[in-house]
Parts: sequence; C-alpha cells; structure tokens
Amino acid sequence: CGGSVSDSSGMLQSPNYPGSYPNDADCVWEIQVQNNFRVALTFRDIAMQSGTCQYDYIEVYDGPLHSSPLLGRFCSGSFPTYVSTSNMMSVRFHSDSRYSFRGFQAHYSSIPAGHNTTIQCLPDYMHVVVSRRYLRSQGYSAEGVTLSDNRCRPTVTSQDVVFNIPYNGCGTTQEENNDTINYSNTIRVESSGHIIKRKKNINLHVSCKMLRKSWQQVVYAAEDTVEVNEFQFGRYDMNITFYSSPAFQQQVRSSPYYIDLNQNLYLQACLHSSDPNLKVVVDTCVASPDPRDFNTLAYYLVKNRCPRDPSYATFRSPSSHFARFKFNAFEFMSQHPSVYLKCQMLVCRLGDYSSRCYRGCSSRAKRDTSSAEEEVDVVAGPIQLREGDASSEST
Repeated sequence: CGGSVSDSSGMLQSPNYPGSYPNDADCVWEIQVQNNFRVALTFRDIAMQSGTCQYDYIEVYDGPLHSSPLLGRFCSGSFPTYVSTSNMMSVRFHSDSRYSFRGFQAHYSSIPAGHNTTIQCLPDYMHVVVSRRYLRSQGYSAEGVTLSDNRCRPTVTSQDVVFNIPYNGCGTTQEENNDTINYSNTIRVESSGHIIKRKKNINLHVSCKMLRKSWQQVVYAAEDTVEVNEFQFGRYDMNITFYSSPAFQQQVRSSPYYIDLNQNLYLQACLHSSDPNLKVVVDTCVASPDPRDFNTLAYYLVKNRCPRDPSYATFRSPSSHFARFKFNAFEFMSQHPSVYLKCQMLVCRLGDYSSRCYRGCSSRAKRDTSSAEEEVDVVAGPIQLREGDASSEST
C-alpha cells in the first residue's frame, strides 16, 4: 500500500477497501502534482476504530512526511477537505493489531496556485519568474529587479522578469542543517526615485532545500515588505545507462538491450546537478520482469548496499556524481522474456562520513537515514535474451 502518486487527480483508499483493512498496516502516499499547482484532498468515506485515534488513524501532511506540518489526524467524524500550500501532500494510514474496519476512501485533484511569483528547483539552477504585472501593481518596475550579485542579470520579457540562478554562483550560499541542504540567494526589488523614495525596497529570499525525498523550494519576502510565499517540490534528475565494457566509454543505446546469458552488464548512474559537493552511490537494485511491479517476482542484486548476487560488483568512478557497477545477465523463469531493474540511489554530501554513502553494507531500516541524504528510484531496461541463446536453452 502507499507509494508515489503523480497524476493530476485520482483516488486513495485503505488496503482491501471496501473490505476490512489488515492489521499492522502503515501506508504512506506521496501526492506530487505539477509545479505551481496545489493538492486538494477530500475524504468521501471513513470507517475506522473511533475514539482518541491512538490505534487506527489517518494523517495528512503539507509536504513530505518527515519534514512538513501536520494538517490533520483523525479516525472518524465528518469528511474533511485539505489543500496543500505546495505541489506536494503526504497521506499516512496506520492500523494496529486489534480491530479492523472498512477504512477510508479519498479523492485528490490539482488546482492552480494563482500566485505572481513562481520558482522551480532544476538540476543546475533555480528558475524564478516574477510577474511584471504584479510589480506594477505594487508600484515597482522591472528595471529595479536585481540579484545581490548584480553581475548576474535577469531576462526581462514583456510579461515577466526571469532569473536562472546557479547553485554554485551568482552569490548563492549553501547551508547544511539537521535535515536539509539549503541553497539561498536574494532578489532585490528597489523603489524608483533619484532623490527621495516613499516605498520600501523588497528583499525576495529564494531557497532550494534538499530534503530526504524531494527538493523543497521556498520564496519569501523580508519583513515589512510585500509577502510572497511559494513552495514547490521536485525530484533529483538521475539516470542509469548501460555500457558495453568496463571502460565505460560506449553507451548502449538500443532498447531493449539484447544480451547473452551470464554476459557481464556494466551500468552507470549519473546525477545531474551543478553542486560539486554531492556524492551518489547505489543503495538497492532489484530486478523484475514487470516494470510496474517489483514485488511479486523480484530478485535483489544489492540491498541496503549489501550485495545479494555473487556477480554484483562496483567500480571506481571519475566523479562523485557517478556510480558504476556490474552484474552477470540472467533471465526469469516461466516465460518472462524481459528483465527490468529498479535501483534506489543515495545522494549525500561529499565528505559526510556519517551518511550511508560512506558506511557500506548495512541492515538498517530504510527510514533511518542520515540528516542530509536523499533516496532516488531509477528504473532501467528492458534487457532481453538473444534469440539464439534462448533456443539453445530450450533444447
């Protein structure tokens, strides 16, 4: 139960709904809609153990589960509606080992944010757009909008002032705290006037915060100025590519990738980010014949950085943004011609020796992560056996 949800609208419901939900369930749904949209969640049915909501309950969070405000916790009563302040909302369903009921059903949809300043945290830079109509309505002009490093100029169009602010330049600062890596900069909006002025300048503070499973994006205005608040969430830009040899020089661009049984397969994961102080490693890789189901028929190559397959091995990489590894090809039995891989990558601060990136094989629980780690799922494949090899196996 649970998982990541990215459609613009849909339905959430407890396991087995409308039948009785199982005991000892703990499900978390992460709903993420488009940038500059909000999540509206409405419950249509709730039938759970009532009372103080200590045993069976639903929790709704305004963003990622472990780092966002709790919007509500309930187990009975009226059917509430919640609207997020960002493009992300988390819903948690928990049951204990005692009683079981019908559970819940809820519908979510995405609604436009309707603000005049937007921000996106892209792999290499912050993309900030300020509406010129909004500036005019507050008595400011586009010519007075600059960064704290005024050598980095915006692009001014007929409708917007657009900044592409790099994470490692233009005065962007980095700060690491308990659960985020924060990239910050300041956009200044100055009041016009050569001798006197009657309007305050605006300091628009722009931040991209890297959380456990997402980038949180924040825009706010300094005290006693025009208040602008924007929160967005995104995912790391990561991909996995097959290579033809351990030299990692020639990519395999064919899909599906036709291979021989027990052939060495070489893979490289690449993190696309302008921050040089990040490190990526392979945490878990699981194979399946179905790219949508990695539970029913699954084979682990590595789990929690512990190799499960004897042919799995890692290579030294030329950059901390790359992770290279190999394994020997196999096929699933029972007439499944294709193999897909889903790999969970860890992204940590370079030199953070308390993180799982540096600890190696571990049996720790998945949630017990370092303060500045992120987990990213990447699916690669399909891999298929060559026709000749398949026929020789069947004879």
